[in-house]
Amino acid sequence: MAKPPNGIGRSMPRSNEGMRLIFSAVVGVMLGYLFGISFPTVNITKLHFPSSIISYIEDRNSGITTQTLLNHAWASANNRKKNNSDSNSGEIPKIYVPTNPKGAERLPPGIVVSETDLYPRRLWGDPSEDLTSEPRYLVTFTVGIGQKANIDAAVKKFSDKFTIMLFHYDGRTTEWDEFEWSKRAIHVSVMKQTKWWYAKRFLHPDVVARYDYIFIWDEDLGVEHFNAEKYIELVRKHGLEISQPGLQPDRGLTWQMTKRRGDREVHKVTEERPGWCTDPHLPPCAAFVEIMATVFSRNAWRCVWHMIQNDLVHGWGLDFALRKCVEPAHEKIGVVDAQWIVHQAVPSLGNQGKSDNGKAPWEGVRERCRKEWGIFQTRLADAEKAYYMERGITPPNSTAV
Repeated sequence: MAKPPNGIGRSMPRSNEGMRLIFSAVVGVMLGYLFGISFPTVNITKLHFPSSIISYIEDRNSGITTQTLLNHAWASANNRKKNNSDSNSGEIPKIYVPTNPKGAERLPPGIVVSETDLYPRRLWGDPSEDLTSEPRYLVTFTVGIGQKANIDAAVKKFSDKFTIMLFHYDGRTTEWDEFEWSKRAIHVSVMKQTKWWYAKRFLHPDVVARYDYIFIWDEDLGVEHFNAEKYIELVRKHGLEISQPGLQPDRGLTWQMTKRRGDREVHKVTEERPGWCTDPHLPPCAAFVEIMATVFSRNAWRCVWHMIQNDLVHGWGLDFALRKCVEPAHEKIGVVDAQWIVHQAVPSLGNQGKSDNGKAPWEGVRERCRKEWGIFQTRLADAEKAYYMERGITPPNSTAV
């Protein structure tokens, strides 16, 4: 018998093997398709996992199983898909709300929380039951441990209607725990910083929006003749947006405006040394308080906060510019005489400076203060001039501090 040509006998099994592979692939694709369409289509990117899944990942002993969480997410996605197909077969527009805060335009307004607060909350229980009280006022002191006794006396003049906040410039916080009120207070500690540095970084208007009034005080104030709630009553009565208590005349007094007058509740104007006041409605004869014991309304603080410069930490010159934030300033800025304090003039923060070229630490701090005042004046004058020039308006002769 003749032999078949070389290779033919071997090619037939290979052809059969190829056919089997093709047949298997086709059957696999068909089975996969049939299997796939038997399940609902879910876009995994649109699954909304409950926030508790995060807690589960962090705490495996929470008692919540992964399967339970996944079932919840799949059910939520299926319900949303069904509702969408029933109501609108077209494409759903993406959320974009231009009136939302910057950066949050893609969020539905109902979930946007643009303000916060300083109220401590529990780590357990129902969030709606966390707060037994919501203080309406905030008082801050920038403190060192050397003034602990004085601050203890001052804090006791403020009721539980006030949130107490201490800014520690010396880094020592645990020593304050001997006071019961300190355990409820908010403590912020950064070495060798001033109250305006702290205020710019920790008292953003959206953080303190819950408070009607914000007290930003030094640590060396005697408060024997001061009552915080009566002070608030007088501020409201006289329509003061920016204020301070009167100062005892014989201690730590720089300006006539801040001197306590014993024959009235409040004063808003004064007489100064000859030549100091070019206008009786301008600082330092009116529309003026110092920065040692300033009290701001919520609205006034929202303006003042934006005027505080990041790099000018001492705040010198700010007191002359506060009038920019209220109108008419000579009516809404004043001194409360009926509730008065004593400026003890303790240079504790000044001693946190650095000795240089034979100068004492406080001398370097004072030199920096004066330098900042000049820088601030120049910046404000230049900013106002630029504003008017951009609008084709001749700038006033004097609009700055």
